[in-house]
Amino acid sequence: MSAGDTASDGGLALSPITTDTVRELLSDRRVFPAVPAELDEDAELVLDSLGLVWLLHVVEERYGLVVEPSDEDVVGLTSLRRLTAYLRAAQTDRHRQRAAGGGGDER
Repeated sequence: MSAGDTASDGGLALSPITTDTVRELLSDRRVFPAVPAELDEDAELVLDSLGLVWLLHVVEERYGLVVEPSDEDVVGLTSLRRLTAYLRAAQTDRHRQRAAGGGGDER
């Protein structure tokens, strides 16, 4: 997993990515056209590649978080809970890099 910052976040701490956040992002019809209104956290989730790309674009726009999942990561993104955990871990890694003075990948 690779995560970095964008200039748009201006170095500010952003709110953590939560299950509700990811559920809201998935409700965008460009990401997941048939998402149920109350998607269970462990319900099987199948995102096509275009949906995943759009989701990651929106995460970058809203959170300044650049995420580049490996093929193995993508295979594991099979539920709301797993997708949330993945994005939260990427966000946490970014904060740790910043705290250590690394700053992550500036784009």
